[in-house]
Amino acid sequence: MSLTGQSRLAGVIGWPVSHSRSPRLHGFWLDELGIDGAYVPLAVPPDRLGDALKGLPALGFRGANMTVPYKTAALDACDSLDPAARAIGAVNTIVVGEDGMLAGMNTDAMGFLANLDQESGFRAAGKNAVVLGAGGAARAIAWALADAGAARVTVVNRTPERAEVLAADLGGPLTARPWTALADSLAGADLLVNATSLGMQGKPPLDVDLSPLGADAVVNDIVYTPLKTELLRQARGRGLTVVDGLGMLLHQAVPGFERWFGVTPKVTPALRSFVLEDLTA
Repeated sequence: MSLTGQSRLAGVIGWPVSHSRSPRLHGFWLDELGIDGAYVPLAVPPDRLGDALKGLPALGFRGANMTVPYKTAALDACDSLDPAARAIGAVNTIVVGEDGMLAGMNTDAMGFLANLDQESGFRAAGKNAVVLGAGGAARAIAWALADAGAARVTVVNRTPERAEVLAADLGGPLTARPWTALADSLAGADLLVNATSLGMQGKPPLDVDLSPLGADAVVNDIVYTPLKTELLRQARGRGLTVVDGLGMLLHQAVPGFERWFGVTPKVTPALRSFVLEDLTA
């Protein structure tokens, strides 16, 4: 649809930003809902990030997503942070208030839980989970599981010191284990989440023995290129419930769109197919 002088504006800030699927995702919703608005990619060099964020209110932007390498850098530029962003130490969504103040959010945690629920019906309360990795995604996922009431969240990483730092920072039901203890960690686990880059296109596969998992366990790989990773193929072969990573990308976008454009969008099969077309092109 045509833009007017009243169009609502949002975008994604990164360096580079051409890899981002967010413009396609939000563009689908804008067209579907007939909203007078636009969501644009904003390539901002590192030495101009502060200026770019300060300029959002003056340019009439309702907000922006932050992608690599700015999720951590954006923390200091925000006037307020939601509990998830503060605990995780990263911002992926910024909302410009009526007063021009910047509110920082982290919607990765919510997106992870919403996707897990929609695709498998899994609820974290009282459950035992194992998270592989100790980077930003693992941090958001571990926090989400703990906040949702998980009984135990075990963080397993090839560099155990990073897992220990993550567990110490977030506290609660989190514990850190070395990679050599993975088999023991999986015994009795209700959920296994791969939050590493292993299995991603161009990366080595993730080789994990899934036999210690029970028959009712859920295996979630947040990698979505490729959508069907070796980990998920192995899990399916054992009859386990599997959840791929595309839904997390889709669900994490919902809160920002709602705040910027005033309508709550839905994650539907049509949206999934539309974004998947771009990933497989």
